[in-house]
Amino acid sequence: MLHGDEFDAVVQHARWLALLGDWAYRALLASNTAINQVRRRLGFGYWSFSAFAKTRVKKALQFIENFEQAVAAEARRRGVDGVICGHIHKAESRMIGEVAYINDGDWVESCTALVEHQDGRMEILDWGKFHSAAAAVVSLPVARPRAA
Repeated sequence: MLHGDEFDAVVQHARWLALLGDWAYRALLASNTAINQVRRRLGFGYWSFSAFAKTRVKKALQFIENFEQAVAAEARRRGVDGVICGHIHKAESRMIGEVAYINDGDWVESCTALVEHQDGRMEILDWGKFHSAAAAVVSLPVARPRAA
């Protein structure tokens, strides 16, 4: 289990760009608040402008893929079955090769959280989908390593 910032080349090698990105991210979150206040008044559910922007930008998608691959490669190097991380705020649960990769997303922007059930099962809960569905918990499939 780790945060994940140690796999972010921007944070590690271009601090000024990370600071600029942080400012832009905060501006997106602020505009997201205003957008959702209007949406709420119109009877619509929560929508994440910043998550929408991230998924539409090709470089952001490539950054996410590179990040996930780097985290999985380090897990393989260390000989562990899987990794739980955050940092990029994109909820995901999948196998990357032989490594179970789980990113819990975040509670602020995407309203996701990772829970572990009594039986050891991991599940990503998506409050936005849960809330809009009004009664169903929607979860991503859980990545599980194959038995040896």
